[in-house]
Amino acid sequence: MTDYFQDYITVAAFAALGAVLVAVAMGLSAVVRPNRPTKVKAESYECGIDPVGGAWSQTQIRYYVFALLFLIFDVEAVFIFPWAIKLNTFADAGFGLFILVEMFIFIAILVAGLVYAIRKGVLTWE
Repeated sequence: MTDYFQDYITVAAFAALGAVLVAVAMGLSAVVRPNRPTKVKAESYECGIDPVGGAWSQTQIRYYVFALLFLIFDVEAVFIFPWAIKLNTFADAGFGLFILVEMFIFIAILVAGLVYAIRKGVLTWE
């Protein structure tokens, strides 16, 4: 067997060992933990206040949209920081203008998405 496939076998063995350890821990916790269900424990908890009404409530979609926009711009920062750090190295290698144009295209696409979201009224809070 080549060293290439032996590395995969090592990774698979560690993944299997991790899965077995998780299964053993979950099984052991199910055996050891106390099980005393009561009506009070089954109620929904609302920060120490007695719950009123049912436990089901509909969440507005705008929370998810704001979270999605945060993730988009957070991922943008993940791509921009290494680019900014290595820009001088790229410029020394002769790729400076190409890399600069590529990053401006990347930022322009994200700005276009933000402008689209603003025009659709997604970011208005009512």
